[in-house]
Amino acid sequence: TSMAPTAGLLNPLAATVPVEAVLFDIDGTLCDSDPLHHIAFQELLLAIGYNNGVPIDDEFFINNIAGRSDAEAAQNLFPDWPLEKGLKFLEDKDVKYRSLAMEHLEPVKGLHKLVQWVKDHGYKRAAVTNAPRINAELMIKLLGLSDFFQAVIVGGECEKPKPAPFPYLKALKELEVSAAHTFIFEDSASGTRAGVAAGMPVVAVSTRNPEKSLQEAGAALIISDYEDQKLWNALEEINREEAKLKNGGA
Repeated sequence: TSMAPTAGLLNPLAATVPVEAVLFDIDGTLCDSDPLHHIAFQELLLAIGYNNGVPIDDEFFINNIAGRSDAEAAQNLFPDWPLEKGLKFLEDKDVKYRSLAMEHLEPVKGLHKLVQWVKDHGYKRAAVTNAPRINAELMIKLLGLSDFFQAVIVGGECEKPKPAPFPYLKALKELEVSAAHTFIFEDSASGTRAGVAAGMPVVAVSTRNPEKSLQEAGAALIISDYEDQKLWNALEEINREEAKLKNGGA
């Protein structure tokens, strides 16, 4: 009921009103896929005797692999290998991952409720990912979201992948929307940094990554999943602000 100007709102998402678009990362944001990547990595790394046959743990996965581009993951895993050899390993890992995904991929809790909210408002939407296109399109299809996204932006097809802002900037360009009227859903520090660098507020889902790292990366709001009341309070505020605009600012 307060007449505070938009800039004074507690919720940075409401500052994007009138909203034009919502952008989504895929892995860990739409679906809890990191455990499947982890299993795929573990199996293939064990097969080559990596780390003297000791399986990699969650902490190693989060610090070296989660949310990173293939090139960065390859360099972190195999600093002494030629990059090409590391990338080939990651391709093999992705084949394994896709077979696991076909059986076990699950949406993050409450995803379909959020998707419905975005649809009901008629906002434009894109998926923005560091995953290879073949993975991205499979996950979107398995989640039943092929008709939902108007664009799928892949980090490897941009000047630089996340944490650089280019994938998010490319999404704005493809959807013909502005950063000032767009917000992002992410789950990793790397992705959150990319969104912040591209000038947009980021809602970070703490699926697997520690909240502290998401906070440090600049997340505007951190939620546990899409049923989190903090998220719906923020979305309600968007609804209220948009209703005010429609009624001539009153």
